[in-house]
Amino acid sequence: MREYGARTALVVVDVQNDFAHPEGSLYVAGAPQAIAAANREIERAREAGALVAYTQDWHPEQTPHFARDGGIWPVHCVGGSWGAELHDELLAPEDAPRVRKGVDGEDGYSGFTVRDVERGEQAATELEGLLRLRGVEHVLVAGLATDYCVKETALDALRLGFETTVLRDAIRAVDLEPGDGERALEAMREAGAQLA
Repeated sequence: MREYGARTALVVVDVQNDFAHPEGSLYVAGAPQAIAAANREIERAREAGALVAYTQDWHPEQTPHFARDGGIWPVHCVGGSWGAELHDELLAPEDAPRVRKGVDGEDGYSGFTVRDVERGEQAATELEGLLRLRGVEHVLVAGLATDYCVKETALDALRLGFETTVLRDAIRAVDLEPGDGERALEAMREAGAQLA
């Protein structure tokens, strides 16, 4: 059983309609099962007084991140749209912190950093500061999708010195290429993440 406490944070990555709803533009197969598992973890974390933070892709209408503007992805999670909202079935109290990424057109795979698509420069989001302010030492990661935003968030958490656990039952992969999800799990494990 995973333990939660004051020095633990659960980071719920991008459980948004475009990824988690069958009508979303980038629906991830198995999202309902991941949401159910994430909700169990959210309840346990909140009962123990642990921080629960949510990340959201929050793109402008035009960004080099989108295929129509030179990127690889269909239009998704445009700020203020239905697709960008957290899924209705996800337990997400209004007072919980939400970290929005990709706001200025950057790639925002990690909850901790964004990258300028044209210049390659990285910048921090507010997530690390939120965790440091609460004295967090251990980060647990849930959400979508294993092979992109979950992986990059976990790798950044490790890079920043947090003990990191990836909750396998509360994540799902896009698998653009067969096996991407399993390769992502292996990359996280090799970097030092615990897979629970």
